[in-house]
Amino acid sequence: MLIPWSQKRPRVGDSVTPFSYAGILSILTFSWVGPLIAVGNKKTLDLEDVPQLDSRDSVIGAFPTFREKVEADCGGINSVTTLKLVKSLIISAWKEILITAFLVLLNTLASYVGPYLIDGFVQYLDGQRLYENQGYFLVSAFFFAKLVECLTQRHWFFRLQQVGLRIRALLVTMIYNKALTLSCQSKQGHTSGEIINFMTVDAERVGVFSWYMHDLWMVALQVTLALLILYKNLGLASIAAFVATVAIMLANVPLGSLQEKFQKKLMESKDTRMKATSEILRNMRILKLQGWEMKFLSKITELRKNEQGWLKKYVYTAAVTTFVFWGSPTFVSVVTFGTCMLMGIPLESGKILSALATFRILQEPIYGLPDTISMIAQTKVSLDRIVSFLRLDDLRSDVVEKLPWGSSDTAIEVVDGNFSWDLSSPSPTLQNINLKVFHGMRVAVCGTVGSGKSTLLSCVLGEVPKISGILKVCGTKAYVAQSPWIQSGKIEDNILFGERMDRDRYEKVLEACSLKKDLEILSFGDQTIIGERGINLSGGQKQRIQIARALYQDADIYLFDDPFSAVDAHTGSHLFKECLLGLLCSKTVVYVTHQVEFLPAADLILVMKDGKITQCGKYTDLLNSGADFMELVGAHKKALSTLDSLDGAAVSNEISVLEQDVNVSDTHGFKEKEASKDEQNGQTDNKSELQGQLVQEEEREKGKVGFSVYWKCITTAYGGALVPFILLAQILFQALQIGSNYWMAWATPISEDVQPPVEGTTLIAVYVGLAIGSSFCILARAILLVTAGYKTATILFNKMHFCIFRAPMSFFDSTPSGRILNRASTDQSALDTDIPYQIASFAFILIQLLGIIGVMSQAAWQVFIVFIPVIAISILYQQYYIPSARELSRLVGVCKAPIIQHFAETISGTSTIRSFDQQSRFQETNMKLTDGYSRPKFNIAGAMEWLCFRLDMLSSITFAFSLIFLISIPQGFIDPGLAGLAVTYGLNLNMVQAWMIWNLCNMENKIISVERILQYTCIPCEPSLVVDDNRPDPSWPSYGEVDIQDLKVRYAPHLPLVLRGLTCKFRGGLKTGIVGRTGSGKSTLIQTLFRIVEPTAGQVMIDNINISSIGLHDLRSRLSIIPQDPTMFEGTVRNNLDPLEEYTDEQIWEALDKCQLGDEVRKKEGKLDSKVTENGENWSMGQRQLVCLGRVLLKKSKVLVLDEATASVDTATDNLIQQTLRQHFSDSTVITIAHRITSVLDSDMVLLLSQGLIEEYDTPTRLLENKSSSFAQLVAEYTMRSNSSFEKSDDH
Repeated sequence: MLIPWSQKRPRVGDSVTPFSYAGILSILTFSWVGPLIAVGNKKTLDLEDVPQLDSRDSVIGAFPTFREKVEADCGGINSVTTLKLVKSLIISAWKEILITAFLVLLNTLASYVGPYLIDGFVQYLDGQRLYENQGYFLVSAFFFAKLVECLTQRHWFFRLQQVGLRIRALLVTMIYNKALTLSCQSKQGHTSGEIINFMTVDAERVGVFSWYMHDLWMVALQVTLALLILYKNLGLASIAAFVATVAIMLANVPLGSLQEKFQKKLMESKDTRMKATSEILRNMRILKLQGWEMKFLSKITELRKNEQGWLKKYVYTAAVTTFVFWGSPTFVSVVTFGTCMLMGIPLESGKILSALATFRILQEPIYGLPDTISMIAQTKVSLDRIVSFLRLDDLRSDVVEKLPWGSSDTAIEVVDGNFSWDLSSPSPTLQNINLKVFHGMRVAVCGTVGSGKSTLLSCVLGEVPKISGILKVCGTKAYVAQSPWIQSGKIEDNILFGERMDRDRYEKVLEACSLKKDLEILSFGDQTIIGERGINLSGGQKQRIQIARALYQDADIYLFDDPFSAVDAHTGSHLFKECLLGLLCSKTVVYVTHQVEFLPAADLILVMKDGKITQCGKYTDLLNSGADFMELVGAHKKALSTLDSLDGAAVSNEISVLEQDVNVSDTHGFKEKEASKDEQNGQTDNKSELQGQLVQEEEREKGKVGFSVYWKCITTAYGGALVPFILLAQILFQALQIGSNYWMAWATPISEDVQPPVEGTTLIAVYVGLAIGSSFCILARAILLVTAGYKTATILFNKMHFCIFRAPMSFFDSTPSGRILNRASTDQSALDTDIPYQIASFAFILIQLLGIIGVMSQAAWQVFIVFIPVIAISILYQQYYIPSARELSRLVGVCKAPIIQHFAETISGTSTIRSFDQQSRFQETNMKLTDGYSRPKFNIAGAMEWLCFRLDMLSSITFAFSLIFLISIPQGFIDPGLAGLAVTYGLNLNMVQAWMIWNLCNMENKIISVERILQYTCIPCEPSLVVDDNRPDPSWPSYGEVDIQDLKVRYAPHLPLVLRGLTCKFRGGLKTGIVGRTGSGKSTLIQTLFRIVEPTAGQVMIDNINISSIGLHDLRSRLSIIPQDPTMFEGTVRNNLDPLEEYTDEQIWEALDKCQLGDEVRKKEGKLDSKVTENGENWSMGQRQLVCLGRVLLKKSKVLVLDEATASVDTATDNLIQQTLRQHFSDSTVITIAHRITSVLDSDMVLLLSQGLIEEYDTPTRLLENKSSSFAQLVAEYTMRSNSSFEKSDDH
């Protein structure tokens, strides 16, 4: 039955699935999947081993036709309706749907042949022979019906899964493509978490519905056939059977609708939880820096409690439904046989056994109907959700009139433009914009925080809805966003961004963006894999990669949204000179900037205020007119005058006092630098390639799932105390079921002329008694199981989330959030509603199988002669199959995360992707990833049926053998009733056996979710949050002295040192500025101060306490930081400023006024309770920075760190922040990492870092006196730049 696998065939992954070219026999027996199973037996399967899908099943092949169909039917995706979408989906798989309908029909007919023939078989054994060889004819009919039933079921199941996969892939692609065209308002109405849910939950559910596709008409057919058989055997009593069946179906309907209601609520509460989890994971660094992570964990726990409330209702309703399922055949048979007694219809064992077999088949449709109805309802909900998303407004194409290159002498033209992010708002975001930019012009845009600078660029990109006016753009665009958008993947791929490699151009771009030096430092150069959202790069590096991406594109118009703010002064001036004045000298460039020194070089300067262009003209013209521009330049001049006064100042006494505390001399630093350079070189030489990469491939457990995982799952709830009771209830149920059927077979006569052994009332009374007993057992089993399952899910959820929140930052840096979200959503869902029941189901079916074997061997022990080898062969088949199935399942898990991650990245970078016109490339990537997920799924389905087909054949042979044995025994040697009972049970044998193997495999596949959750309960933990026997005094730090002693830091054992032996002291109450090139170790020093990274050697003392000896929360809650990326959370203004709810409203208002946001918040309708959207996107970057300032003003710490905190604000706002800090933190130690030299000039001390070592540490005055000092050179460069060294030269 297995095709030999030739060694000469190409690697499987390169070829298309053999299914697409297999012969009829290979398709019938599923032998086409044999080669893959054979490979899986020799080695652990990888994705390369899994063949490609046929073009009909691959989304790349099927989607274009599907999209055309939808667009033709609906006149565009935006006008799609649920009905039209369903129609298009059906047409995309109509062949398979028709084939499966035919298979379902055949299968249903074949499944009733057995019950129909039982009565005749019992009569035959009793000696009523109607014709010669009747016995062999009966056996052949039984066997042939089993064969047809088995073949049709296997192919029906496989084809429906094929349809489901195709439908899911088409919907995922449609949702993804829609996300790329959404307008910004539409996007604001849906968070990225919700949009991802359309893809992971709703599309998945519509795909799963394919299983239920034929159920409605199949149920009608099954009930009709059952009634015909019952009528033949029991006459009018069959009407009672019909009424009982309908009653149970009706009783199931309210249960179904309850379950559906709870399921819907469960999904909604899960959406809310996933949204919060996704936001928290994105901002985990800030939560840890502020010591807020446990507060946010309790927020997740609260959301989960709400979700658990619905989960509990859902699973307990499911328990009642299970009770109805197992109790229904017994109930229907009690009603039917009772009616026979009342109506005086004689009961004979053959007819009773035929009826019992029929009731058992009826069990499926009775149970399945409410399930199907609920599934139809759920699928409709999912389809409606998808359709409402597809109908959202797209980015309007009429906002911008795109002109072909060369058709106009203007590059950008706006006439009377009014634009607004919020169309319902009475005042537009941008008003009365009139602007004409000619080709080759450089246009600078400046203005205060929130004046509409970024919005102006978004207008040119066509991202902002137009209320009125004309906007024309001529040529291709490249855009550099204010917050860098970086894809995970290689640096090279981020720069090329879909273009071909032109080595010469590439090198020029790297040079212009100052990236060469950074790439030399990185172990893998431009092949380094960037973590999610560029997590392993500094802010400046991300920004420069973004600029390189834009430069490499060779567009006509370049739009820069303040990219120079995230880099240091030296790099900033280099970028401006090399990129804007160099490579782009002949291009049209519009750049937003806060740095006044970059303004003189512009042909045109736009000054913005409150969404209007208040002034425009050249630098010199503007200086002579208007207050707005003077305000910006004045602030800048003021900062420069500080510089001049410092430059010439004499060394005061205070500074000589400071001198004595500076225990680092230049020569000392230099020696140390050389020493650790050697040490670093020695380290990087012999690193193994993969190990050095920060983002490691997802850990995929290989081989068999250990017994320990099952054991953990079984014993998590109540130490496994409920398990014996659950098993006991199942064994009792099975025994009582067999007992009641045996009683009916024994206590009724074979034919009318035989005297029954017991009275009719006794017969029914005992049967009812046994039925009630078995029903009670099933109810107890269902409730105990649900209790254990619910408890297990709760415990493991809490444990996993606690471990994730307590994990060190390095875990989040190297683990894409998609991977963690996959555990928290898909795997947790499987644990909530599937896994405990899957494990239990396997145990129950095993008990059922043993029961059947017991009954059959009672009638004919000789069956064991066949049973034993058949079971041995079945186990061998299962063992042969499991390694491939298990690895394919794991591959499915591993292939799902990249789809989610790519989707999440796309949603956050839509404006960048659209500005480069790269939508089609991203859509293609999504389709490839979707097919990558479907490949193992498709082959799992094939492999499953491959196994089931073979096991079905074996059990059919066993069944046929036992029938032959029964007809060969001389008459009277065996009780025909008992033999008939054996046949009744035997009819179920192949189904139960296949079901057991299917459950075993399914359990192995599902248990991987537990394995993945348990993986995350074992991640390393950060040190204690509180060390009870070493808690600092409540007033600590009271002085704020930071003493760093021989500090060495590396991010991971296999990575080189980043700080290589720093020793210095920051005196309490003084201001220290830290400067240095990107990658010199500035941010690492700050992270070590907060113990985000633990020192490898050396120590940091604050007020004589070693920070490594106290709890993390004690440390982090006493320090304050304004981080590099200003973060706001979805919620209100109040809980953004005070998430721990420690301050009064008066204190919050006071802080808002101090950071100049009070008036802004008072303007809003909800005041402190006004809404903040996801990532604070309804606040400008500068305003978010001011909110972070508000947080530290509330906290009033003795040690304050500013990490490039004023990078995204204009000079005036920068001065305002500096002034606020001087005023309110005059006696605190303030440590500033700054890119603007002016930010550190009024510091008491300046620390200059270079490659992880101290190059200089002294007062600014001292350093400036020494003209050869690196700091003096930086300042000179800044001053030169600021005195408009970038004035436009005429020859340009």
